[in-house]
Amino acid sequence: MSSGNEAPSFNARVAILMAMAMFVLVVDTSLMNVSISAVVRDLDATASGVQGAIALEALVSAAFILIGGKTGDLIGRKRAYVFGLIGYMIGAVAMTFAWSLTAVIIFWAIIGGLGASLLLPSMQSLIHGNFEGAHRTRVYAMVGAAAAIAAAVGPLLGGAITTFLSWRVGFALEALTILVVLIGVRLVKDVPFTGDRSVDVFGSVLSVVGMGGIVLGILLWQEGAGYVGATIALGIIALIGLGFWLVRRKRRGRATLLDPALFSSKPFRTGATGQLLQQITLGGTMIVLPLYLQMVLEYDAFLAGLSIAPLSLSMFVIALLAGRGIKRRPATIILWGFLLALVGLVVLVPLVPIATSGWYLAIPLIVVGSGLGMLVSQLNNYTLSPIAEERVSEAAGVNSAAGSFGLSFGLAFAGAILLAALASSFASLTASSTVLTDDEKSQVSAVLEEDAELMSNTGLQEMLADEPPATADEIVRINDEAGPFALQVALFVPILAAGAGALNALRMRRLPDPAPSSGHESVVG
Repeated sequence: MSSGNEAPSFNARVAILMAMAMFVLVVDTSLMNVSISAVVRDLDATASGVQGAIALEALVSAAFILIGGKTGDLIGRKRAYVFGLIGYMIGAVAMTFAWSLTAVIIFWAIIGGLGASLLLPSMQSLIHGNFEGAHRTRVYAMVGAAAAIAAAVGPLLGGAITTFLSWRVGFALEALTILVVLIGVRLVKDVPFTGDRSVDVFGSVLSVVGMGGIVLGILLWQEGAGYVGATIALGIIALIGLGFWLVRRKRRGRATLLDPALFSSKPFRTGATGQLLQQITLGGTMIVLPLYLQMVLEYDAFLAGLSIAPLSLSMFVIALLAGRGIKRRPATIILWGFLLALVGLVVLVPLVPIATSGWYLAIPLIVVGSGLGMLVSQLNNYTLSPIAEERVSEAAGVNSAAGSFGLSFGLAFAGAILLAALASSFASLTASSTVLTDDEKSQVSAVLEEDAELMSNTGLQEMLADEPPATADEIVRINDEAGPFALQVALFVPILAAGAGALNALRMRRLPDPAPSSGHESVVG
């Protein structure tokens, strides 16, 4: 990038507007997570359907983020930034007036996800081109702080708005915030791309099919659809094919979607792997906990957000402390982060069936949040610091793609495991019941085969209002046992990811600490 496009002085308004955009991006997902039960009720949808939409939004962002970075190179970073904001605004407006789950999937998950894939890479390039030196570092710190604050207050803010007003109000406020950012976009100077403008079309298609196929296959499994194995296999084959394709194109001197030489750096490989596993841990945790709190403990969105606050607030505080005050090797801090997350999640498992309120979960969630905070403070810098400045934007795109894919995978896979465990447990408990007749057992089995759905006891009692009292009470009893068990099983998705992350961090510790390049400051949390 040309240094002639760098602003000589600090433009506080541009910095604040970009921090506002990042804040909205992070709050958006928090609002959907804590509003699941309200959205299910208002749209007459299912919890698995809304959960699938959340995973799909993260999936679209992950699948297209590498293409989004290249699109910014071709059409202009500022234009890509504007299109990204508009895409996200369309999603927020659609949620404000949503009438069905289909509208949520099309406008919020797909169009909003595409907006995020354009917005994140272009924002990094614009910050790099509009600020220089200490000013640039300051803006990256502001944007990272906005993301951390949003993660900390998002569940509380979203829960309060959903409970006392409406989840639609929350998305309307998102749309207004994005409108303010769009009005101020004239202050942002464009950053022209001076590199190769050739497009690797086939590589782009492979990246979308690869990352999309794996998570889409899991979503199909979650919804009980067919072709699950074929879809996942297609995704895996496409990712393997992408690797061979990139190497082949590079050897021939042709344009590539991304430079395969990036992966020759062991710190980059282990760091991107850590980013993937961190986001699987976070995604799996943040889909299971809201479902547990709202469907099993029957909390409203505000109480659910308040119960999750120990995780998000401790994550925010520890991220600040670990980033400034802990004088340890980055690999050591990352190892401790994964270990703390692992311990906290393991402790949650036996608490799920006996907890009568969110207070039971507070201490384990503080431990999990502390671990994730350590990871947030270190992983991006560890991964990108050894990358040369001219490759930082591309490397950051790969790192962001790994994180987005991990988040969508964690959301989808934990949700699918939850529903599979629920169906299995419910069927087993139904078959062993001494209260239900054979006909009633067959009816329950038929319903489970068609659609396994995590439901609150209140919702189940309303559904069973016309059934004999003994039958209704027995099914509610079975639900009391099956629901917590399914959630316990689903927690093993983030548990296994945290354990794999700890093993990956041990590999990091065997490597020398990466030496920062001149481009290390262009890291976005």
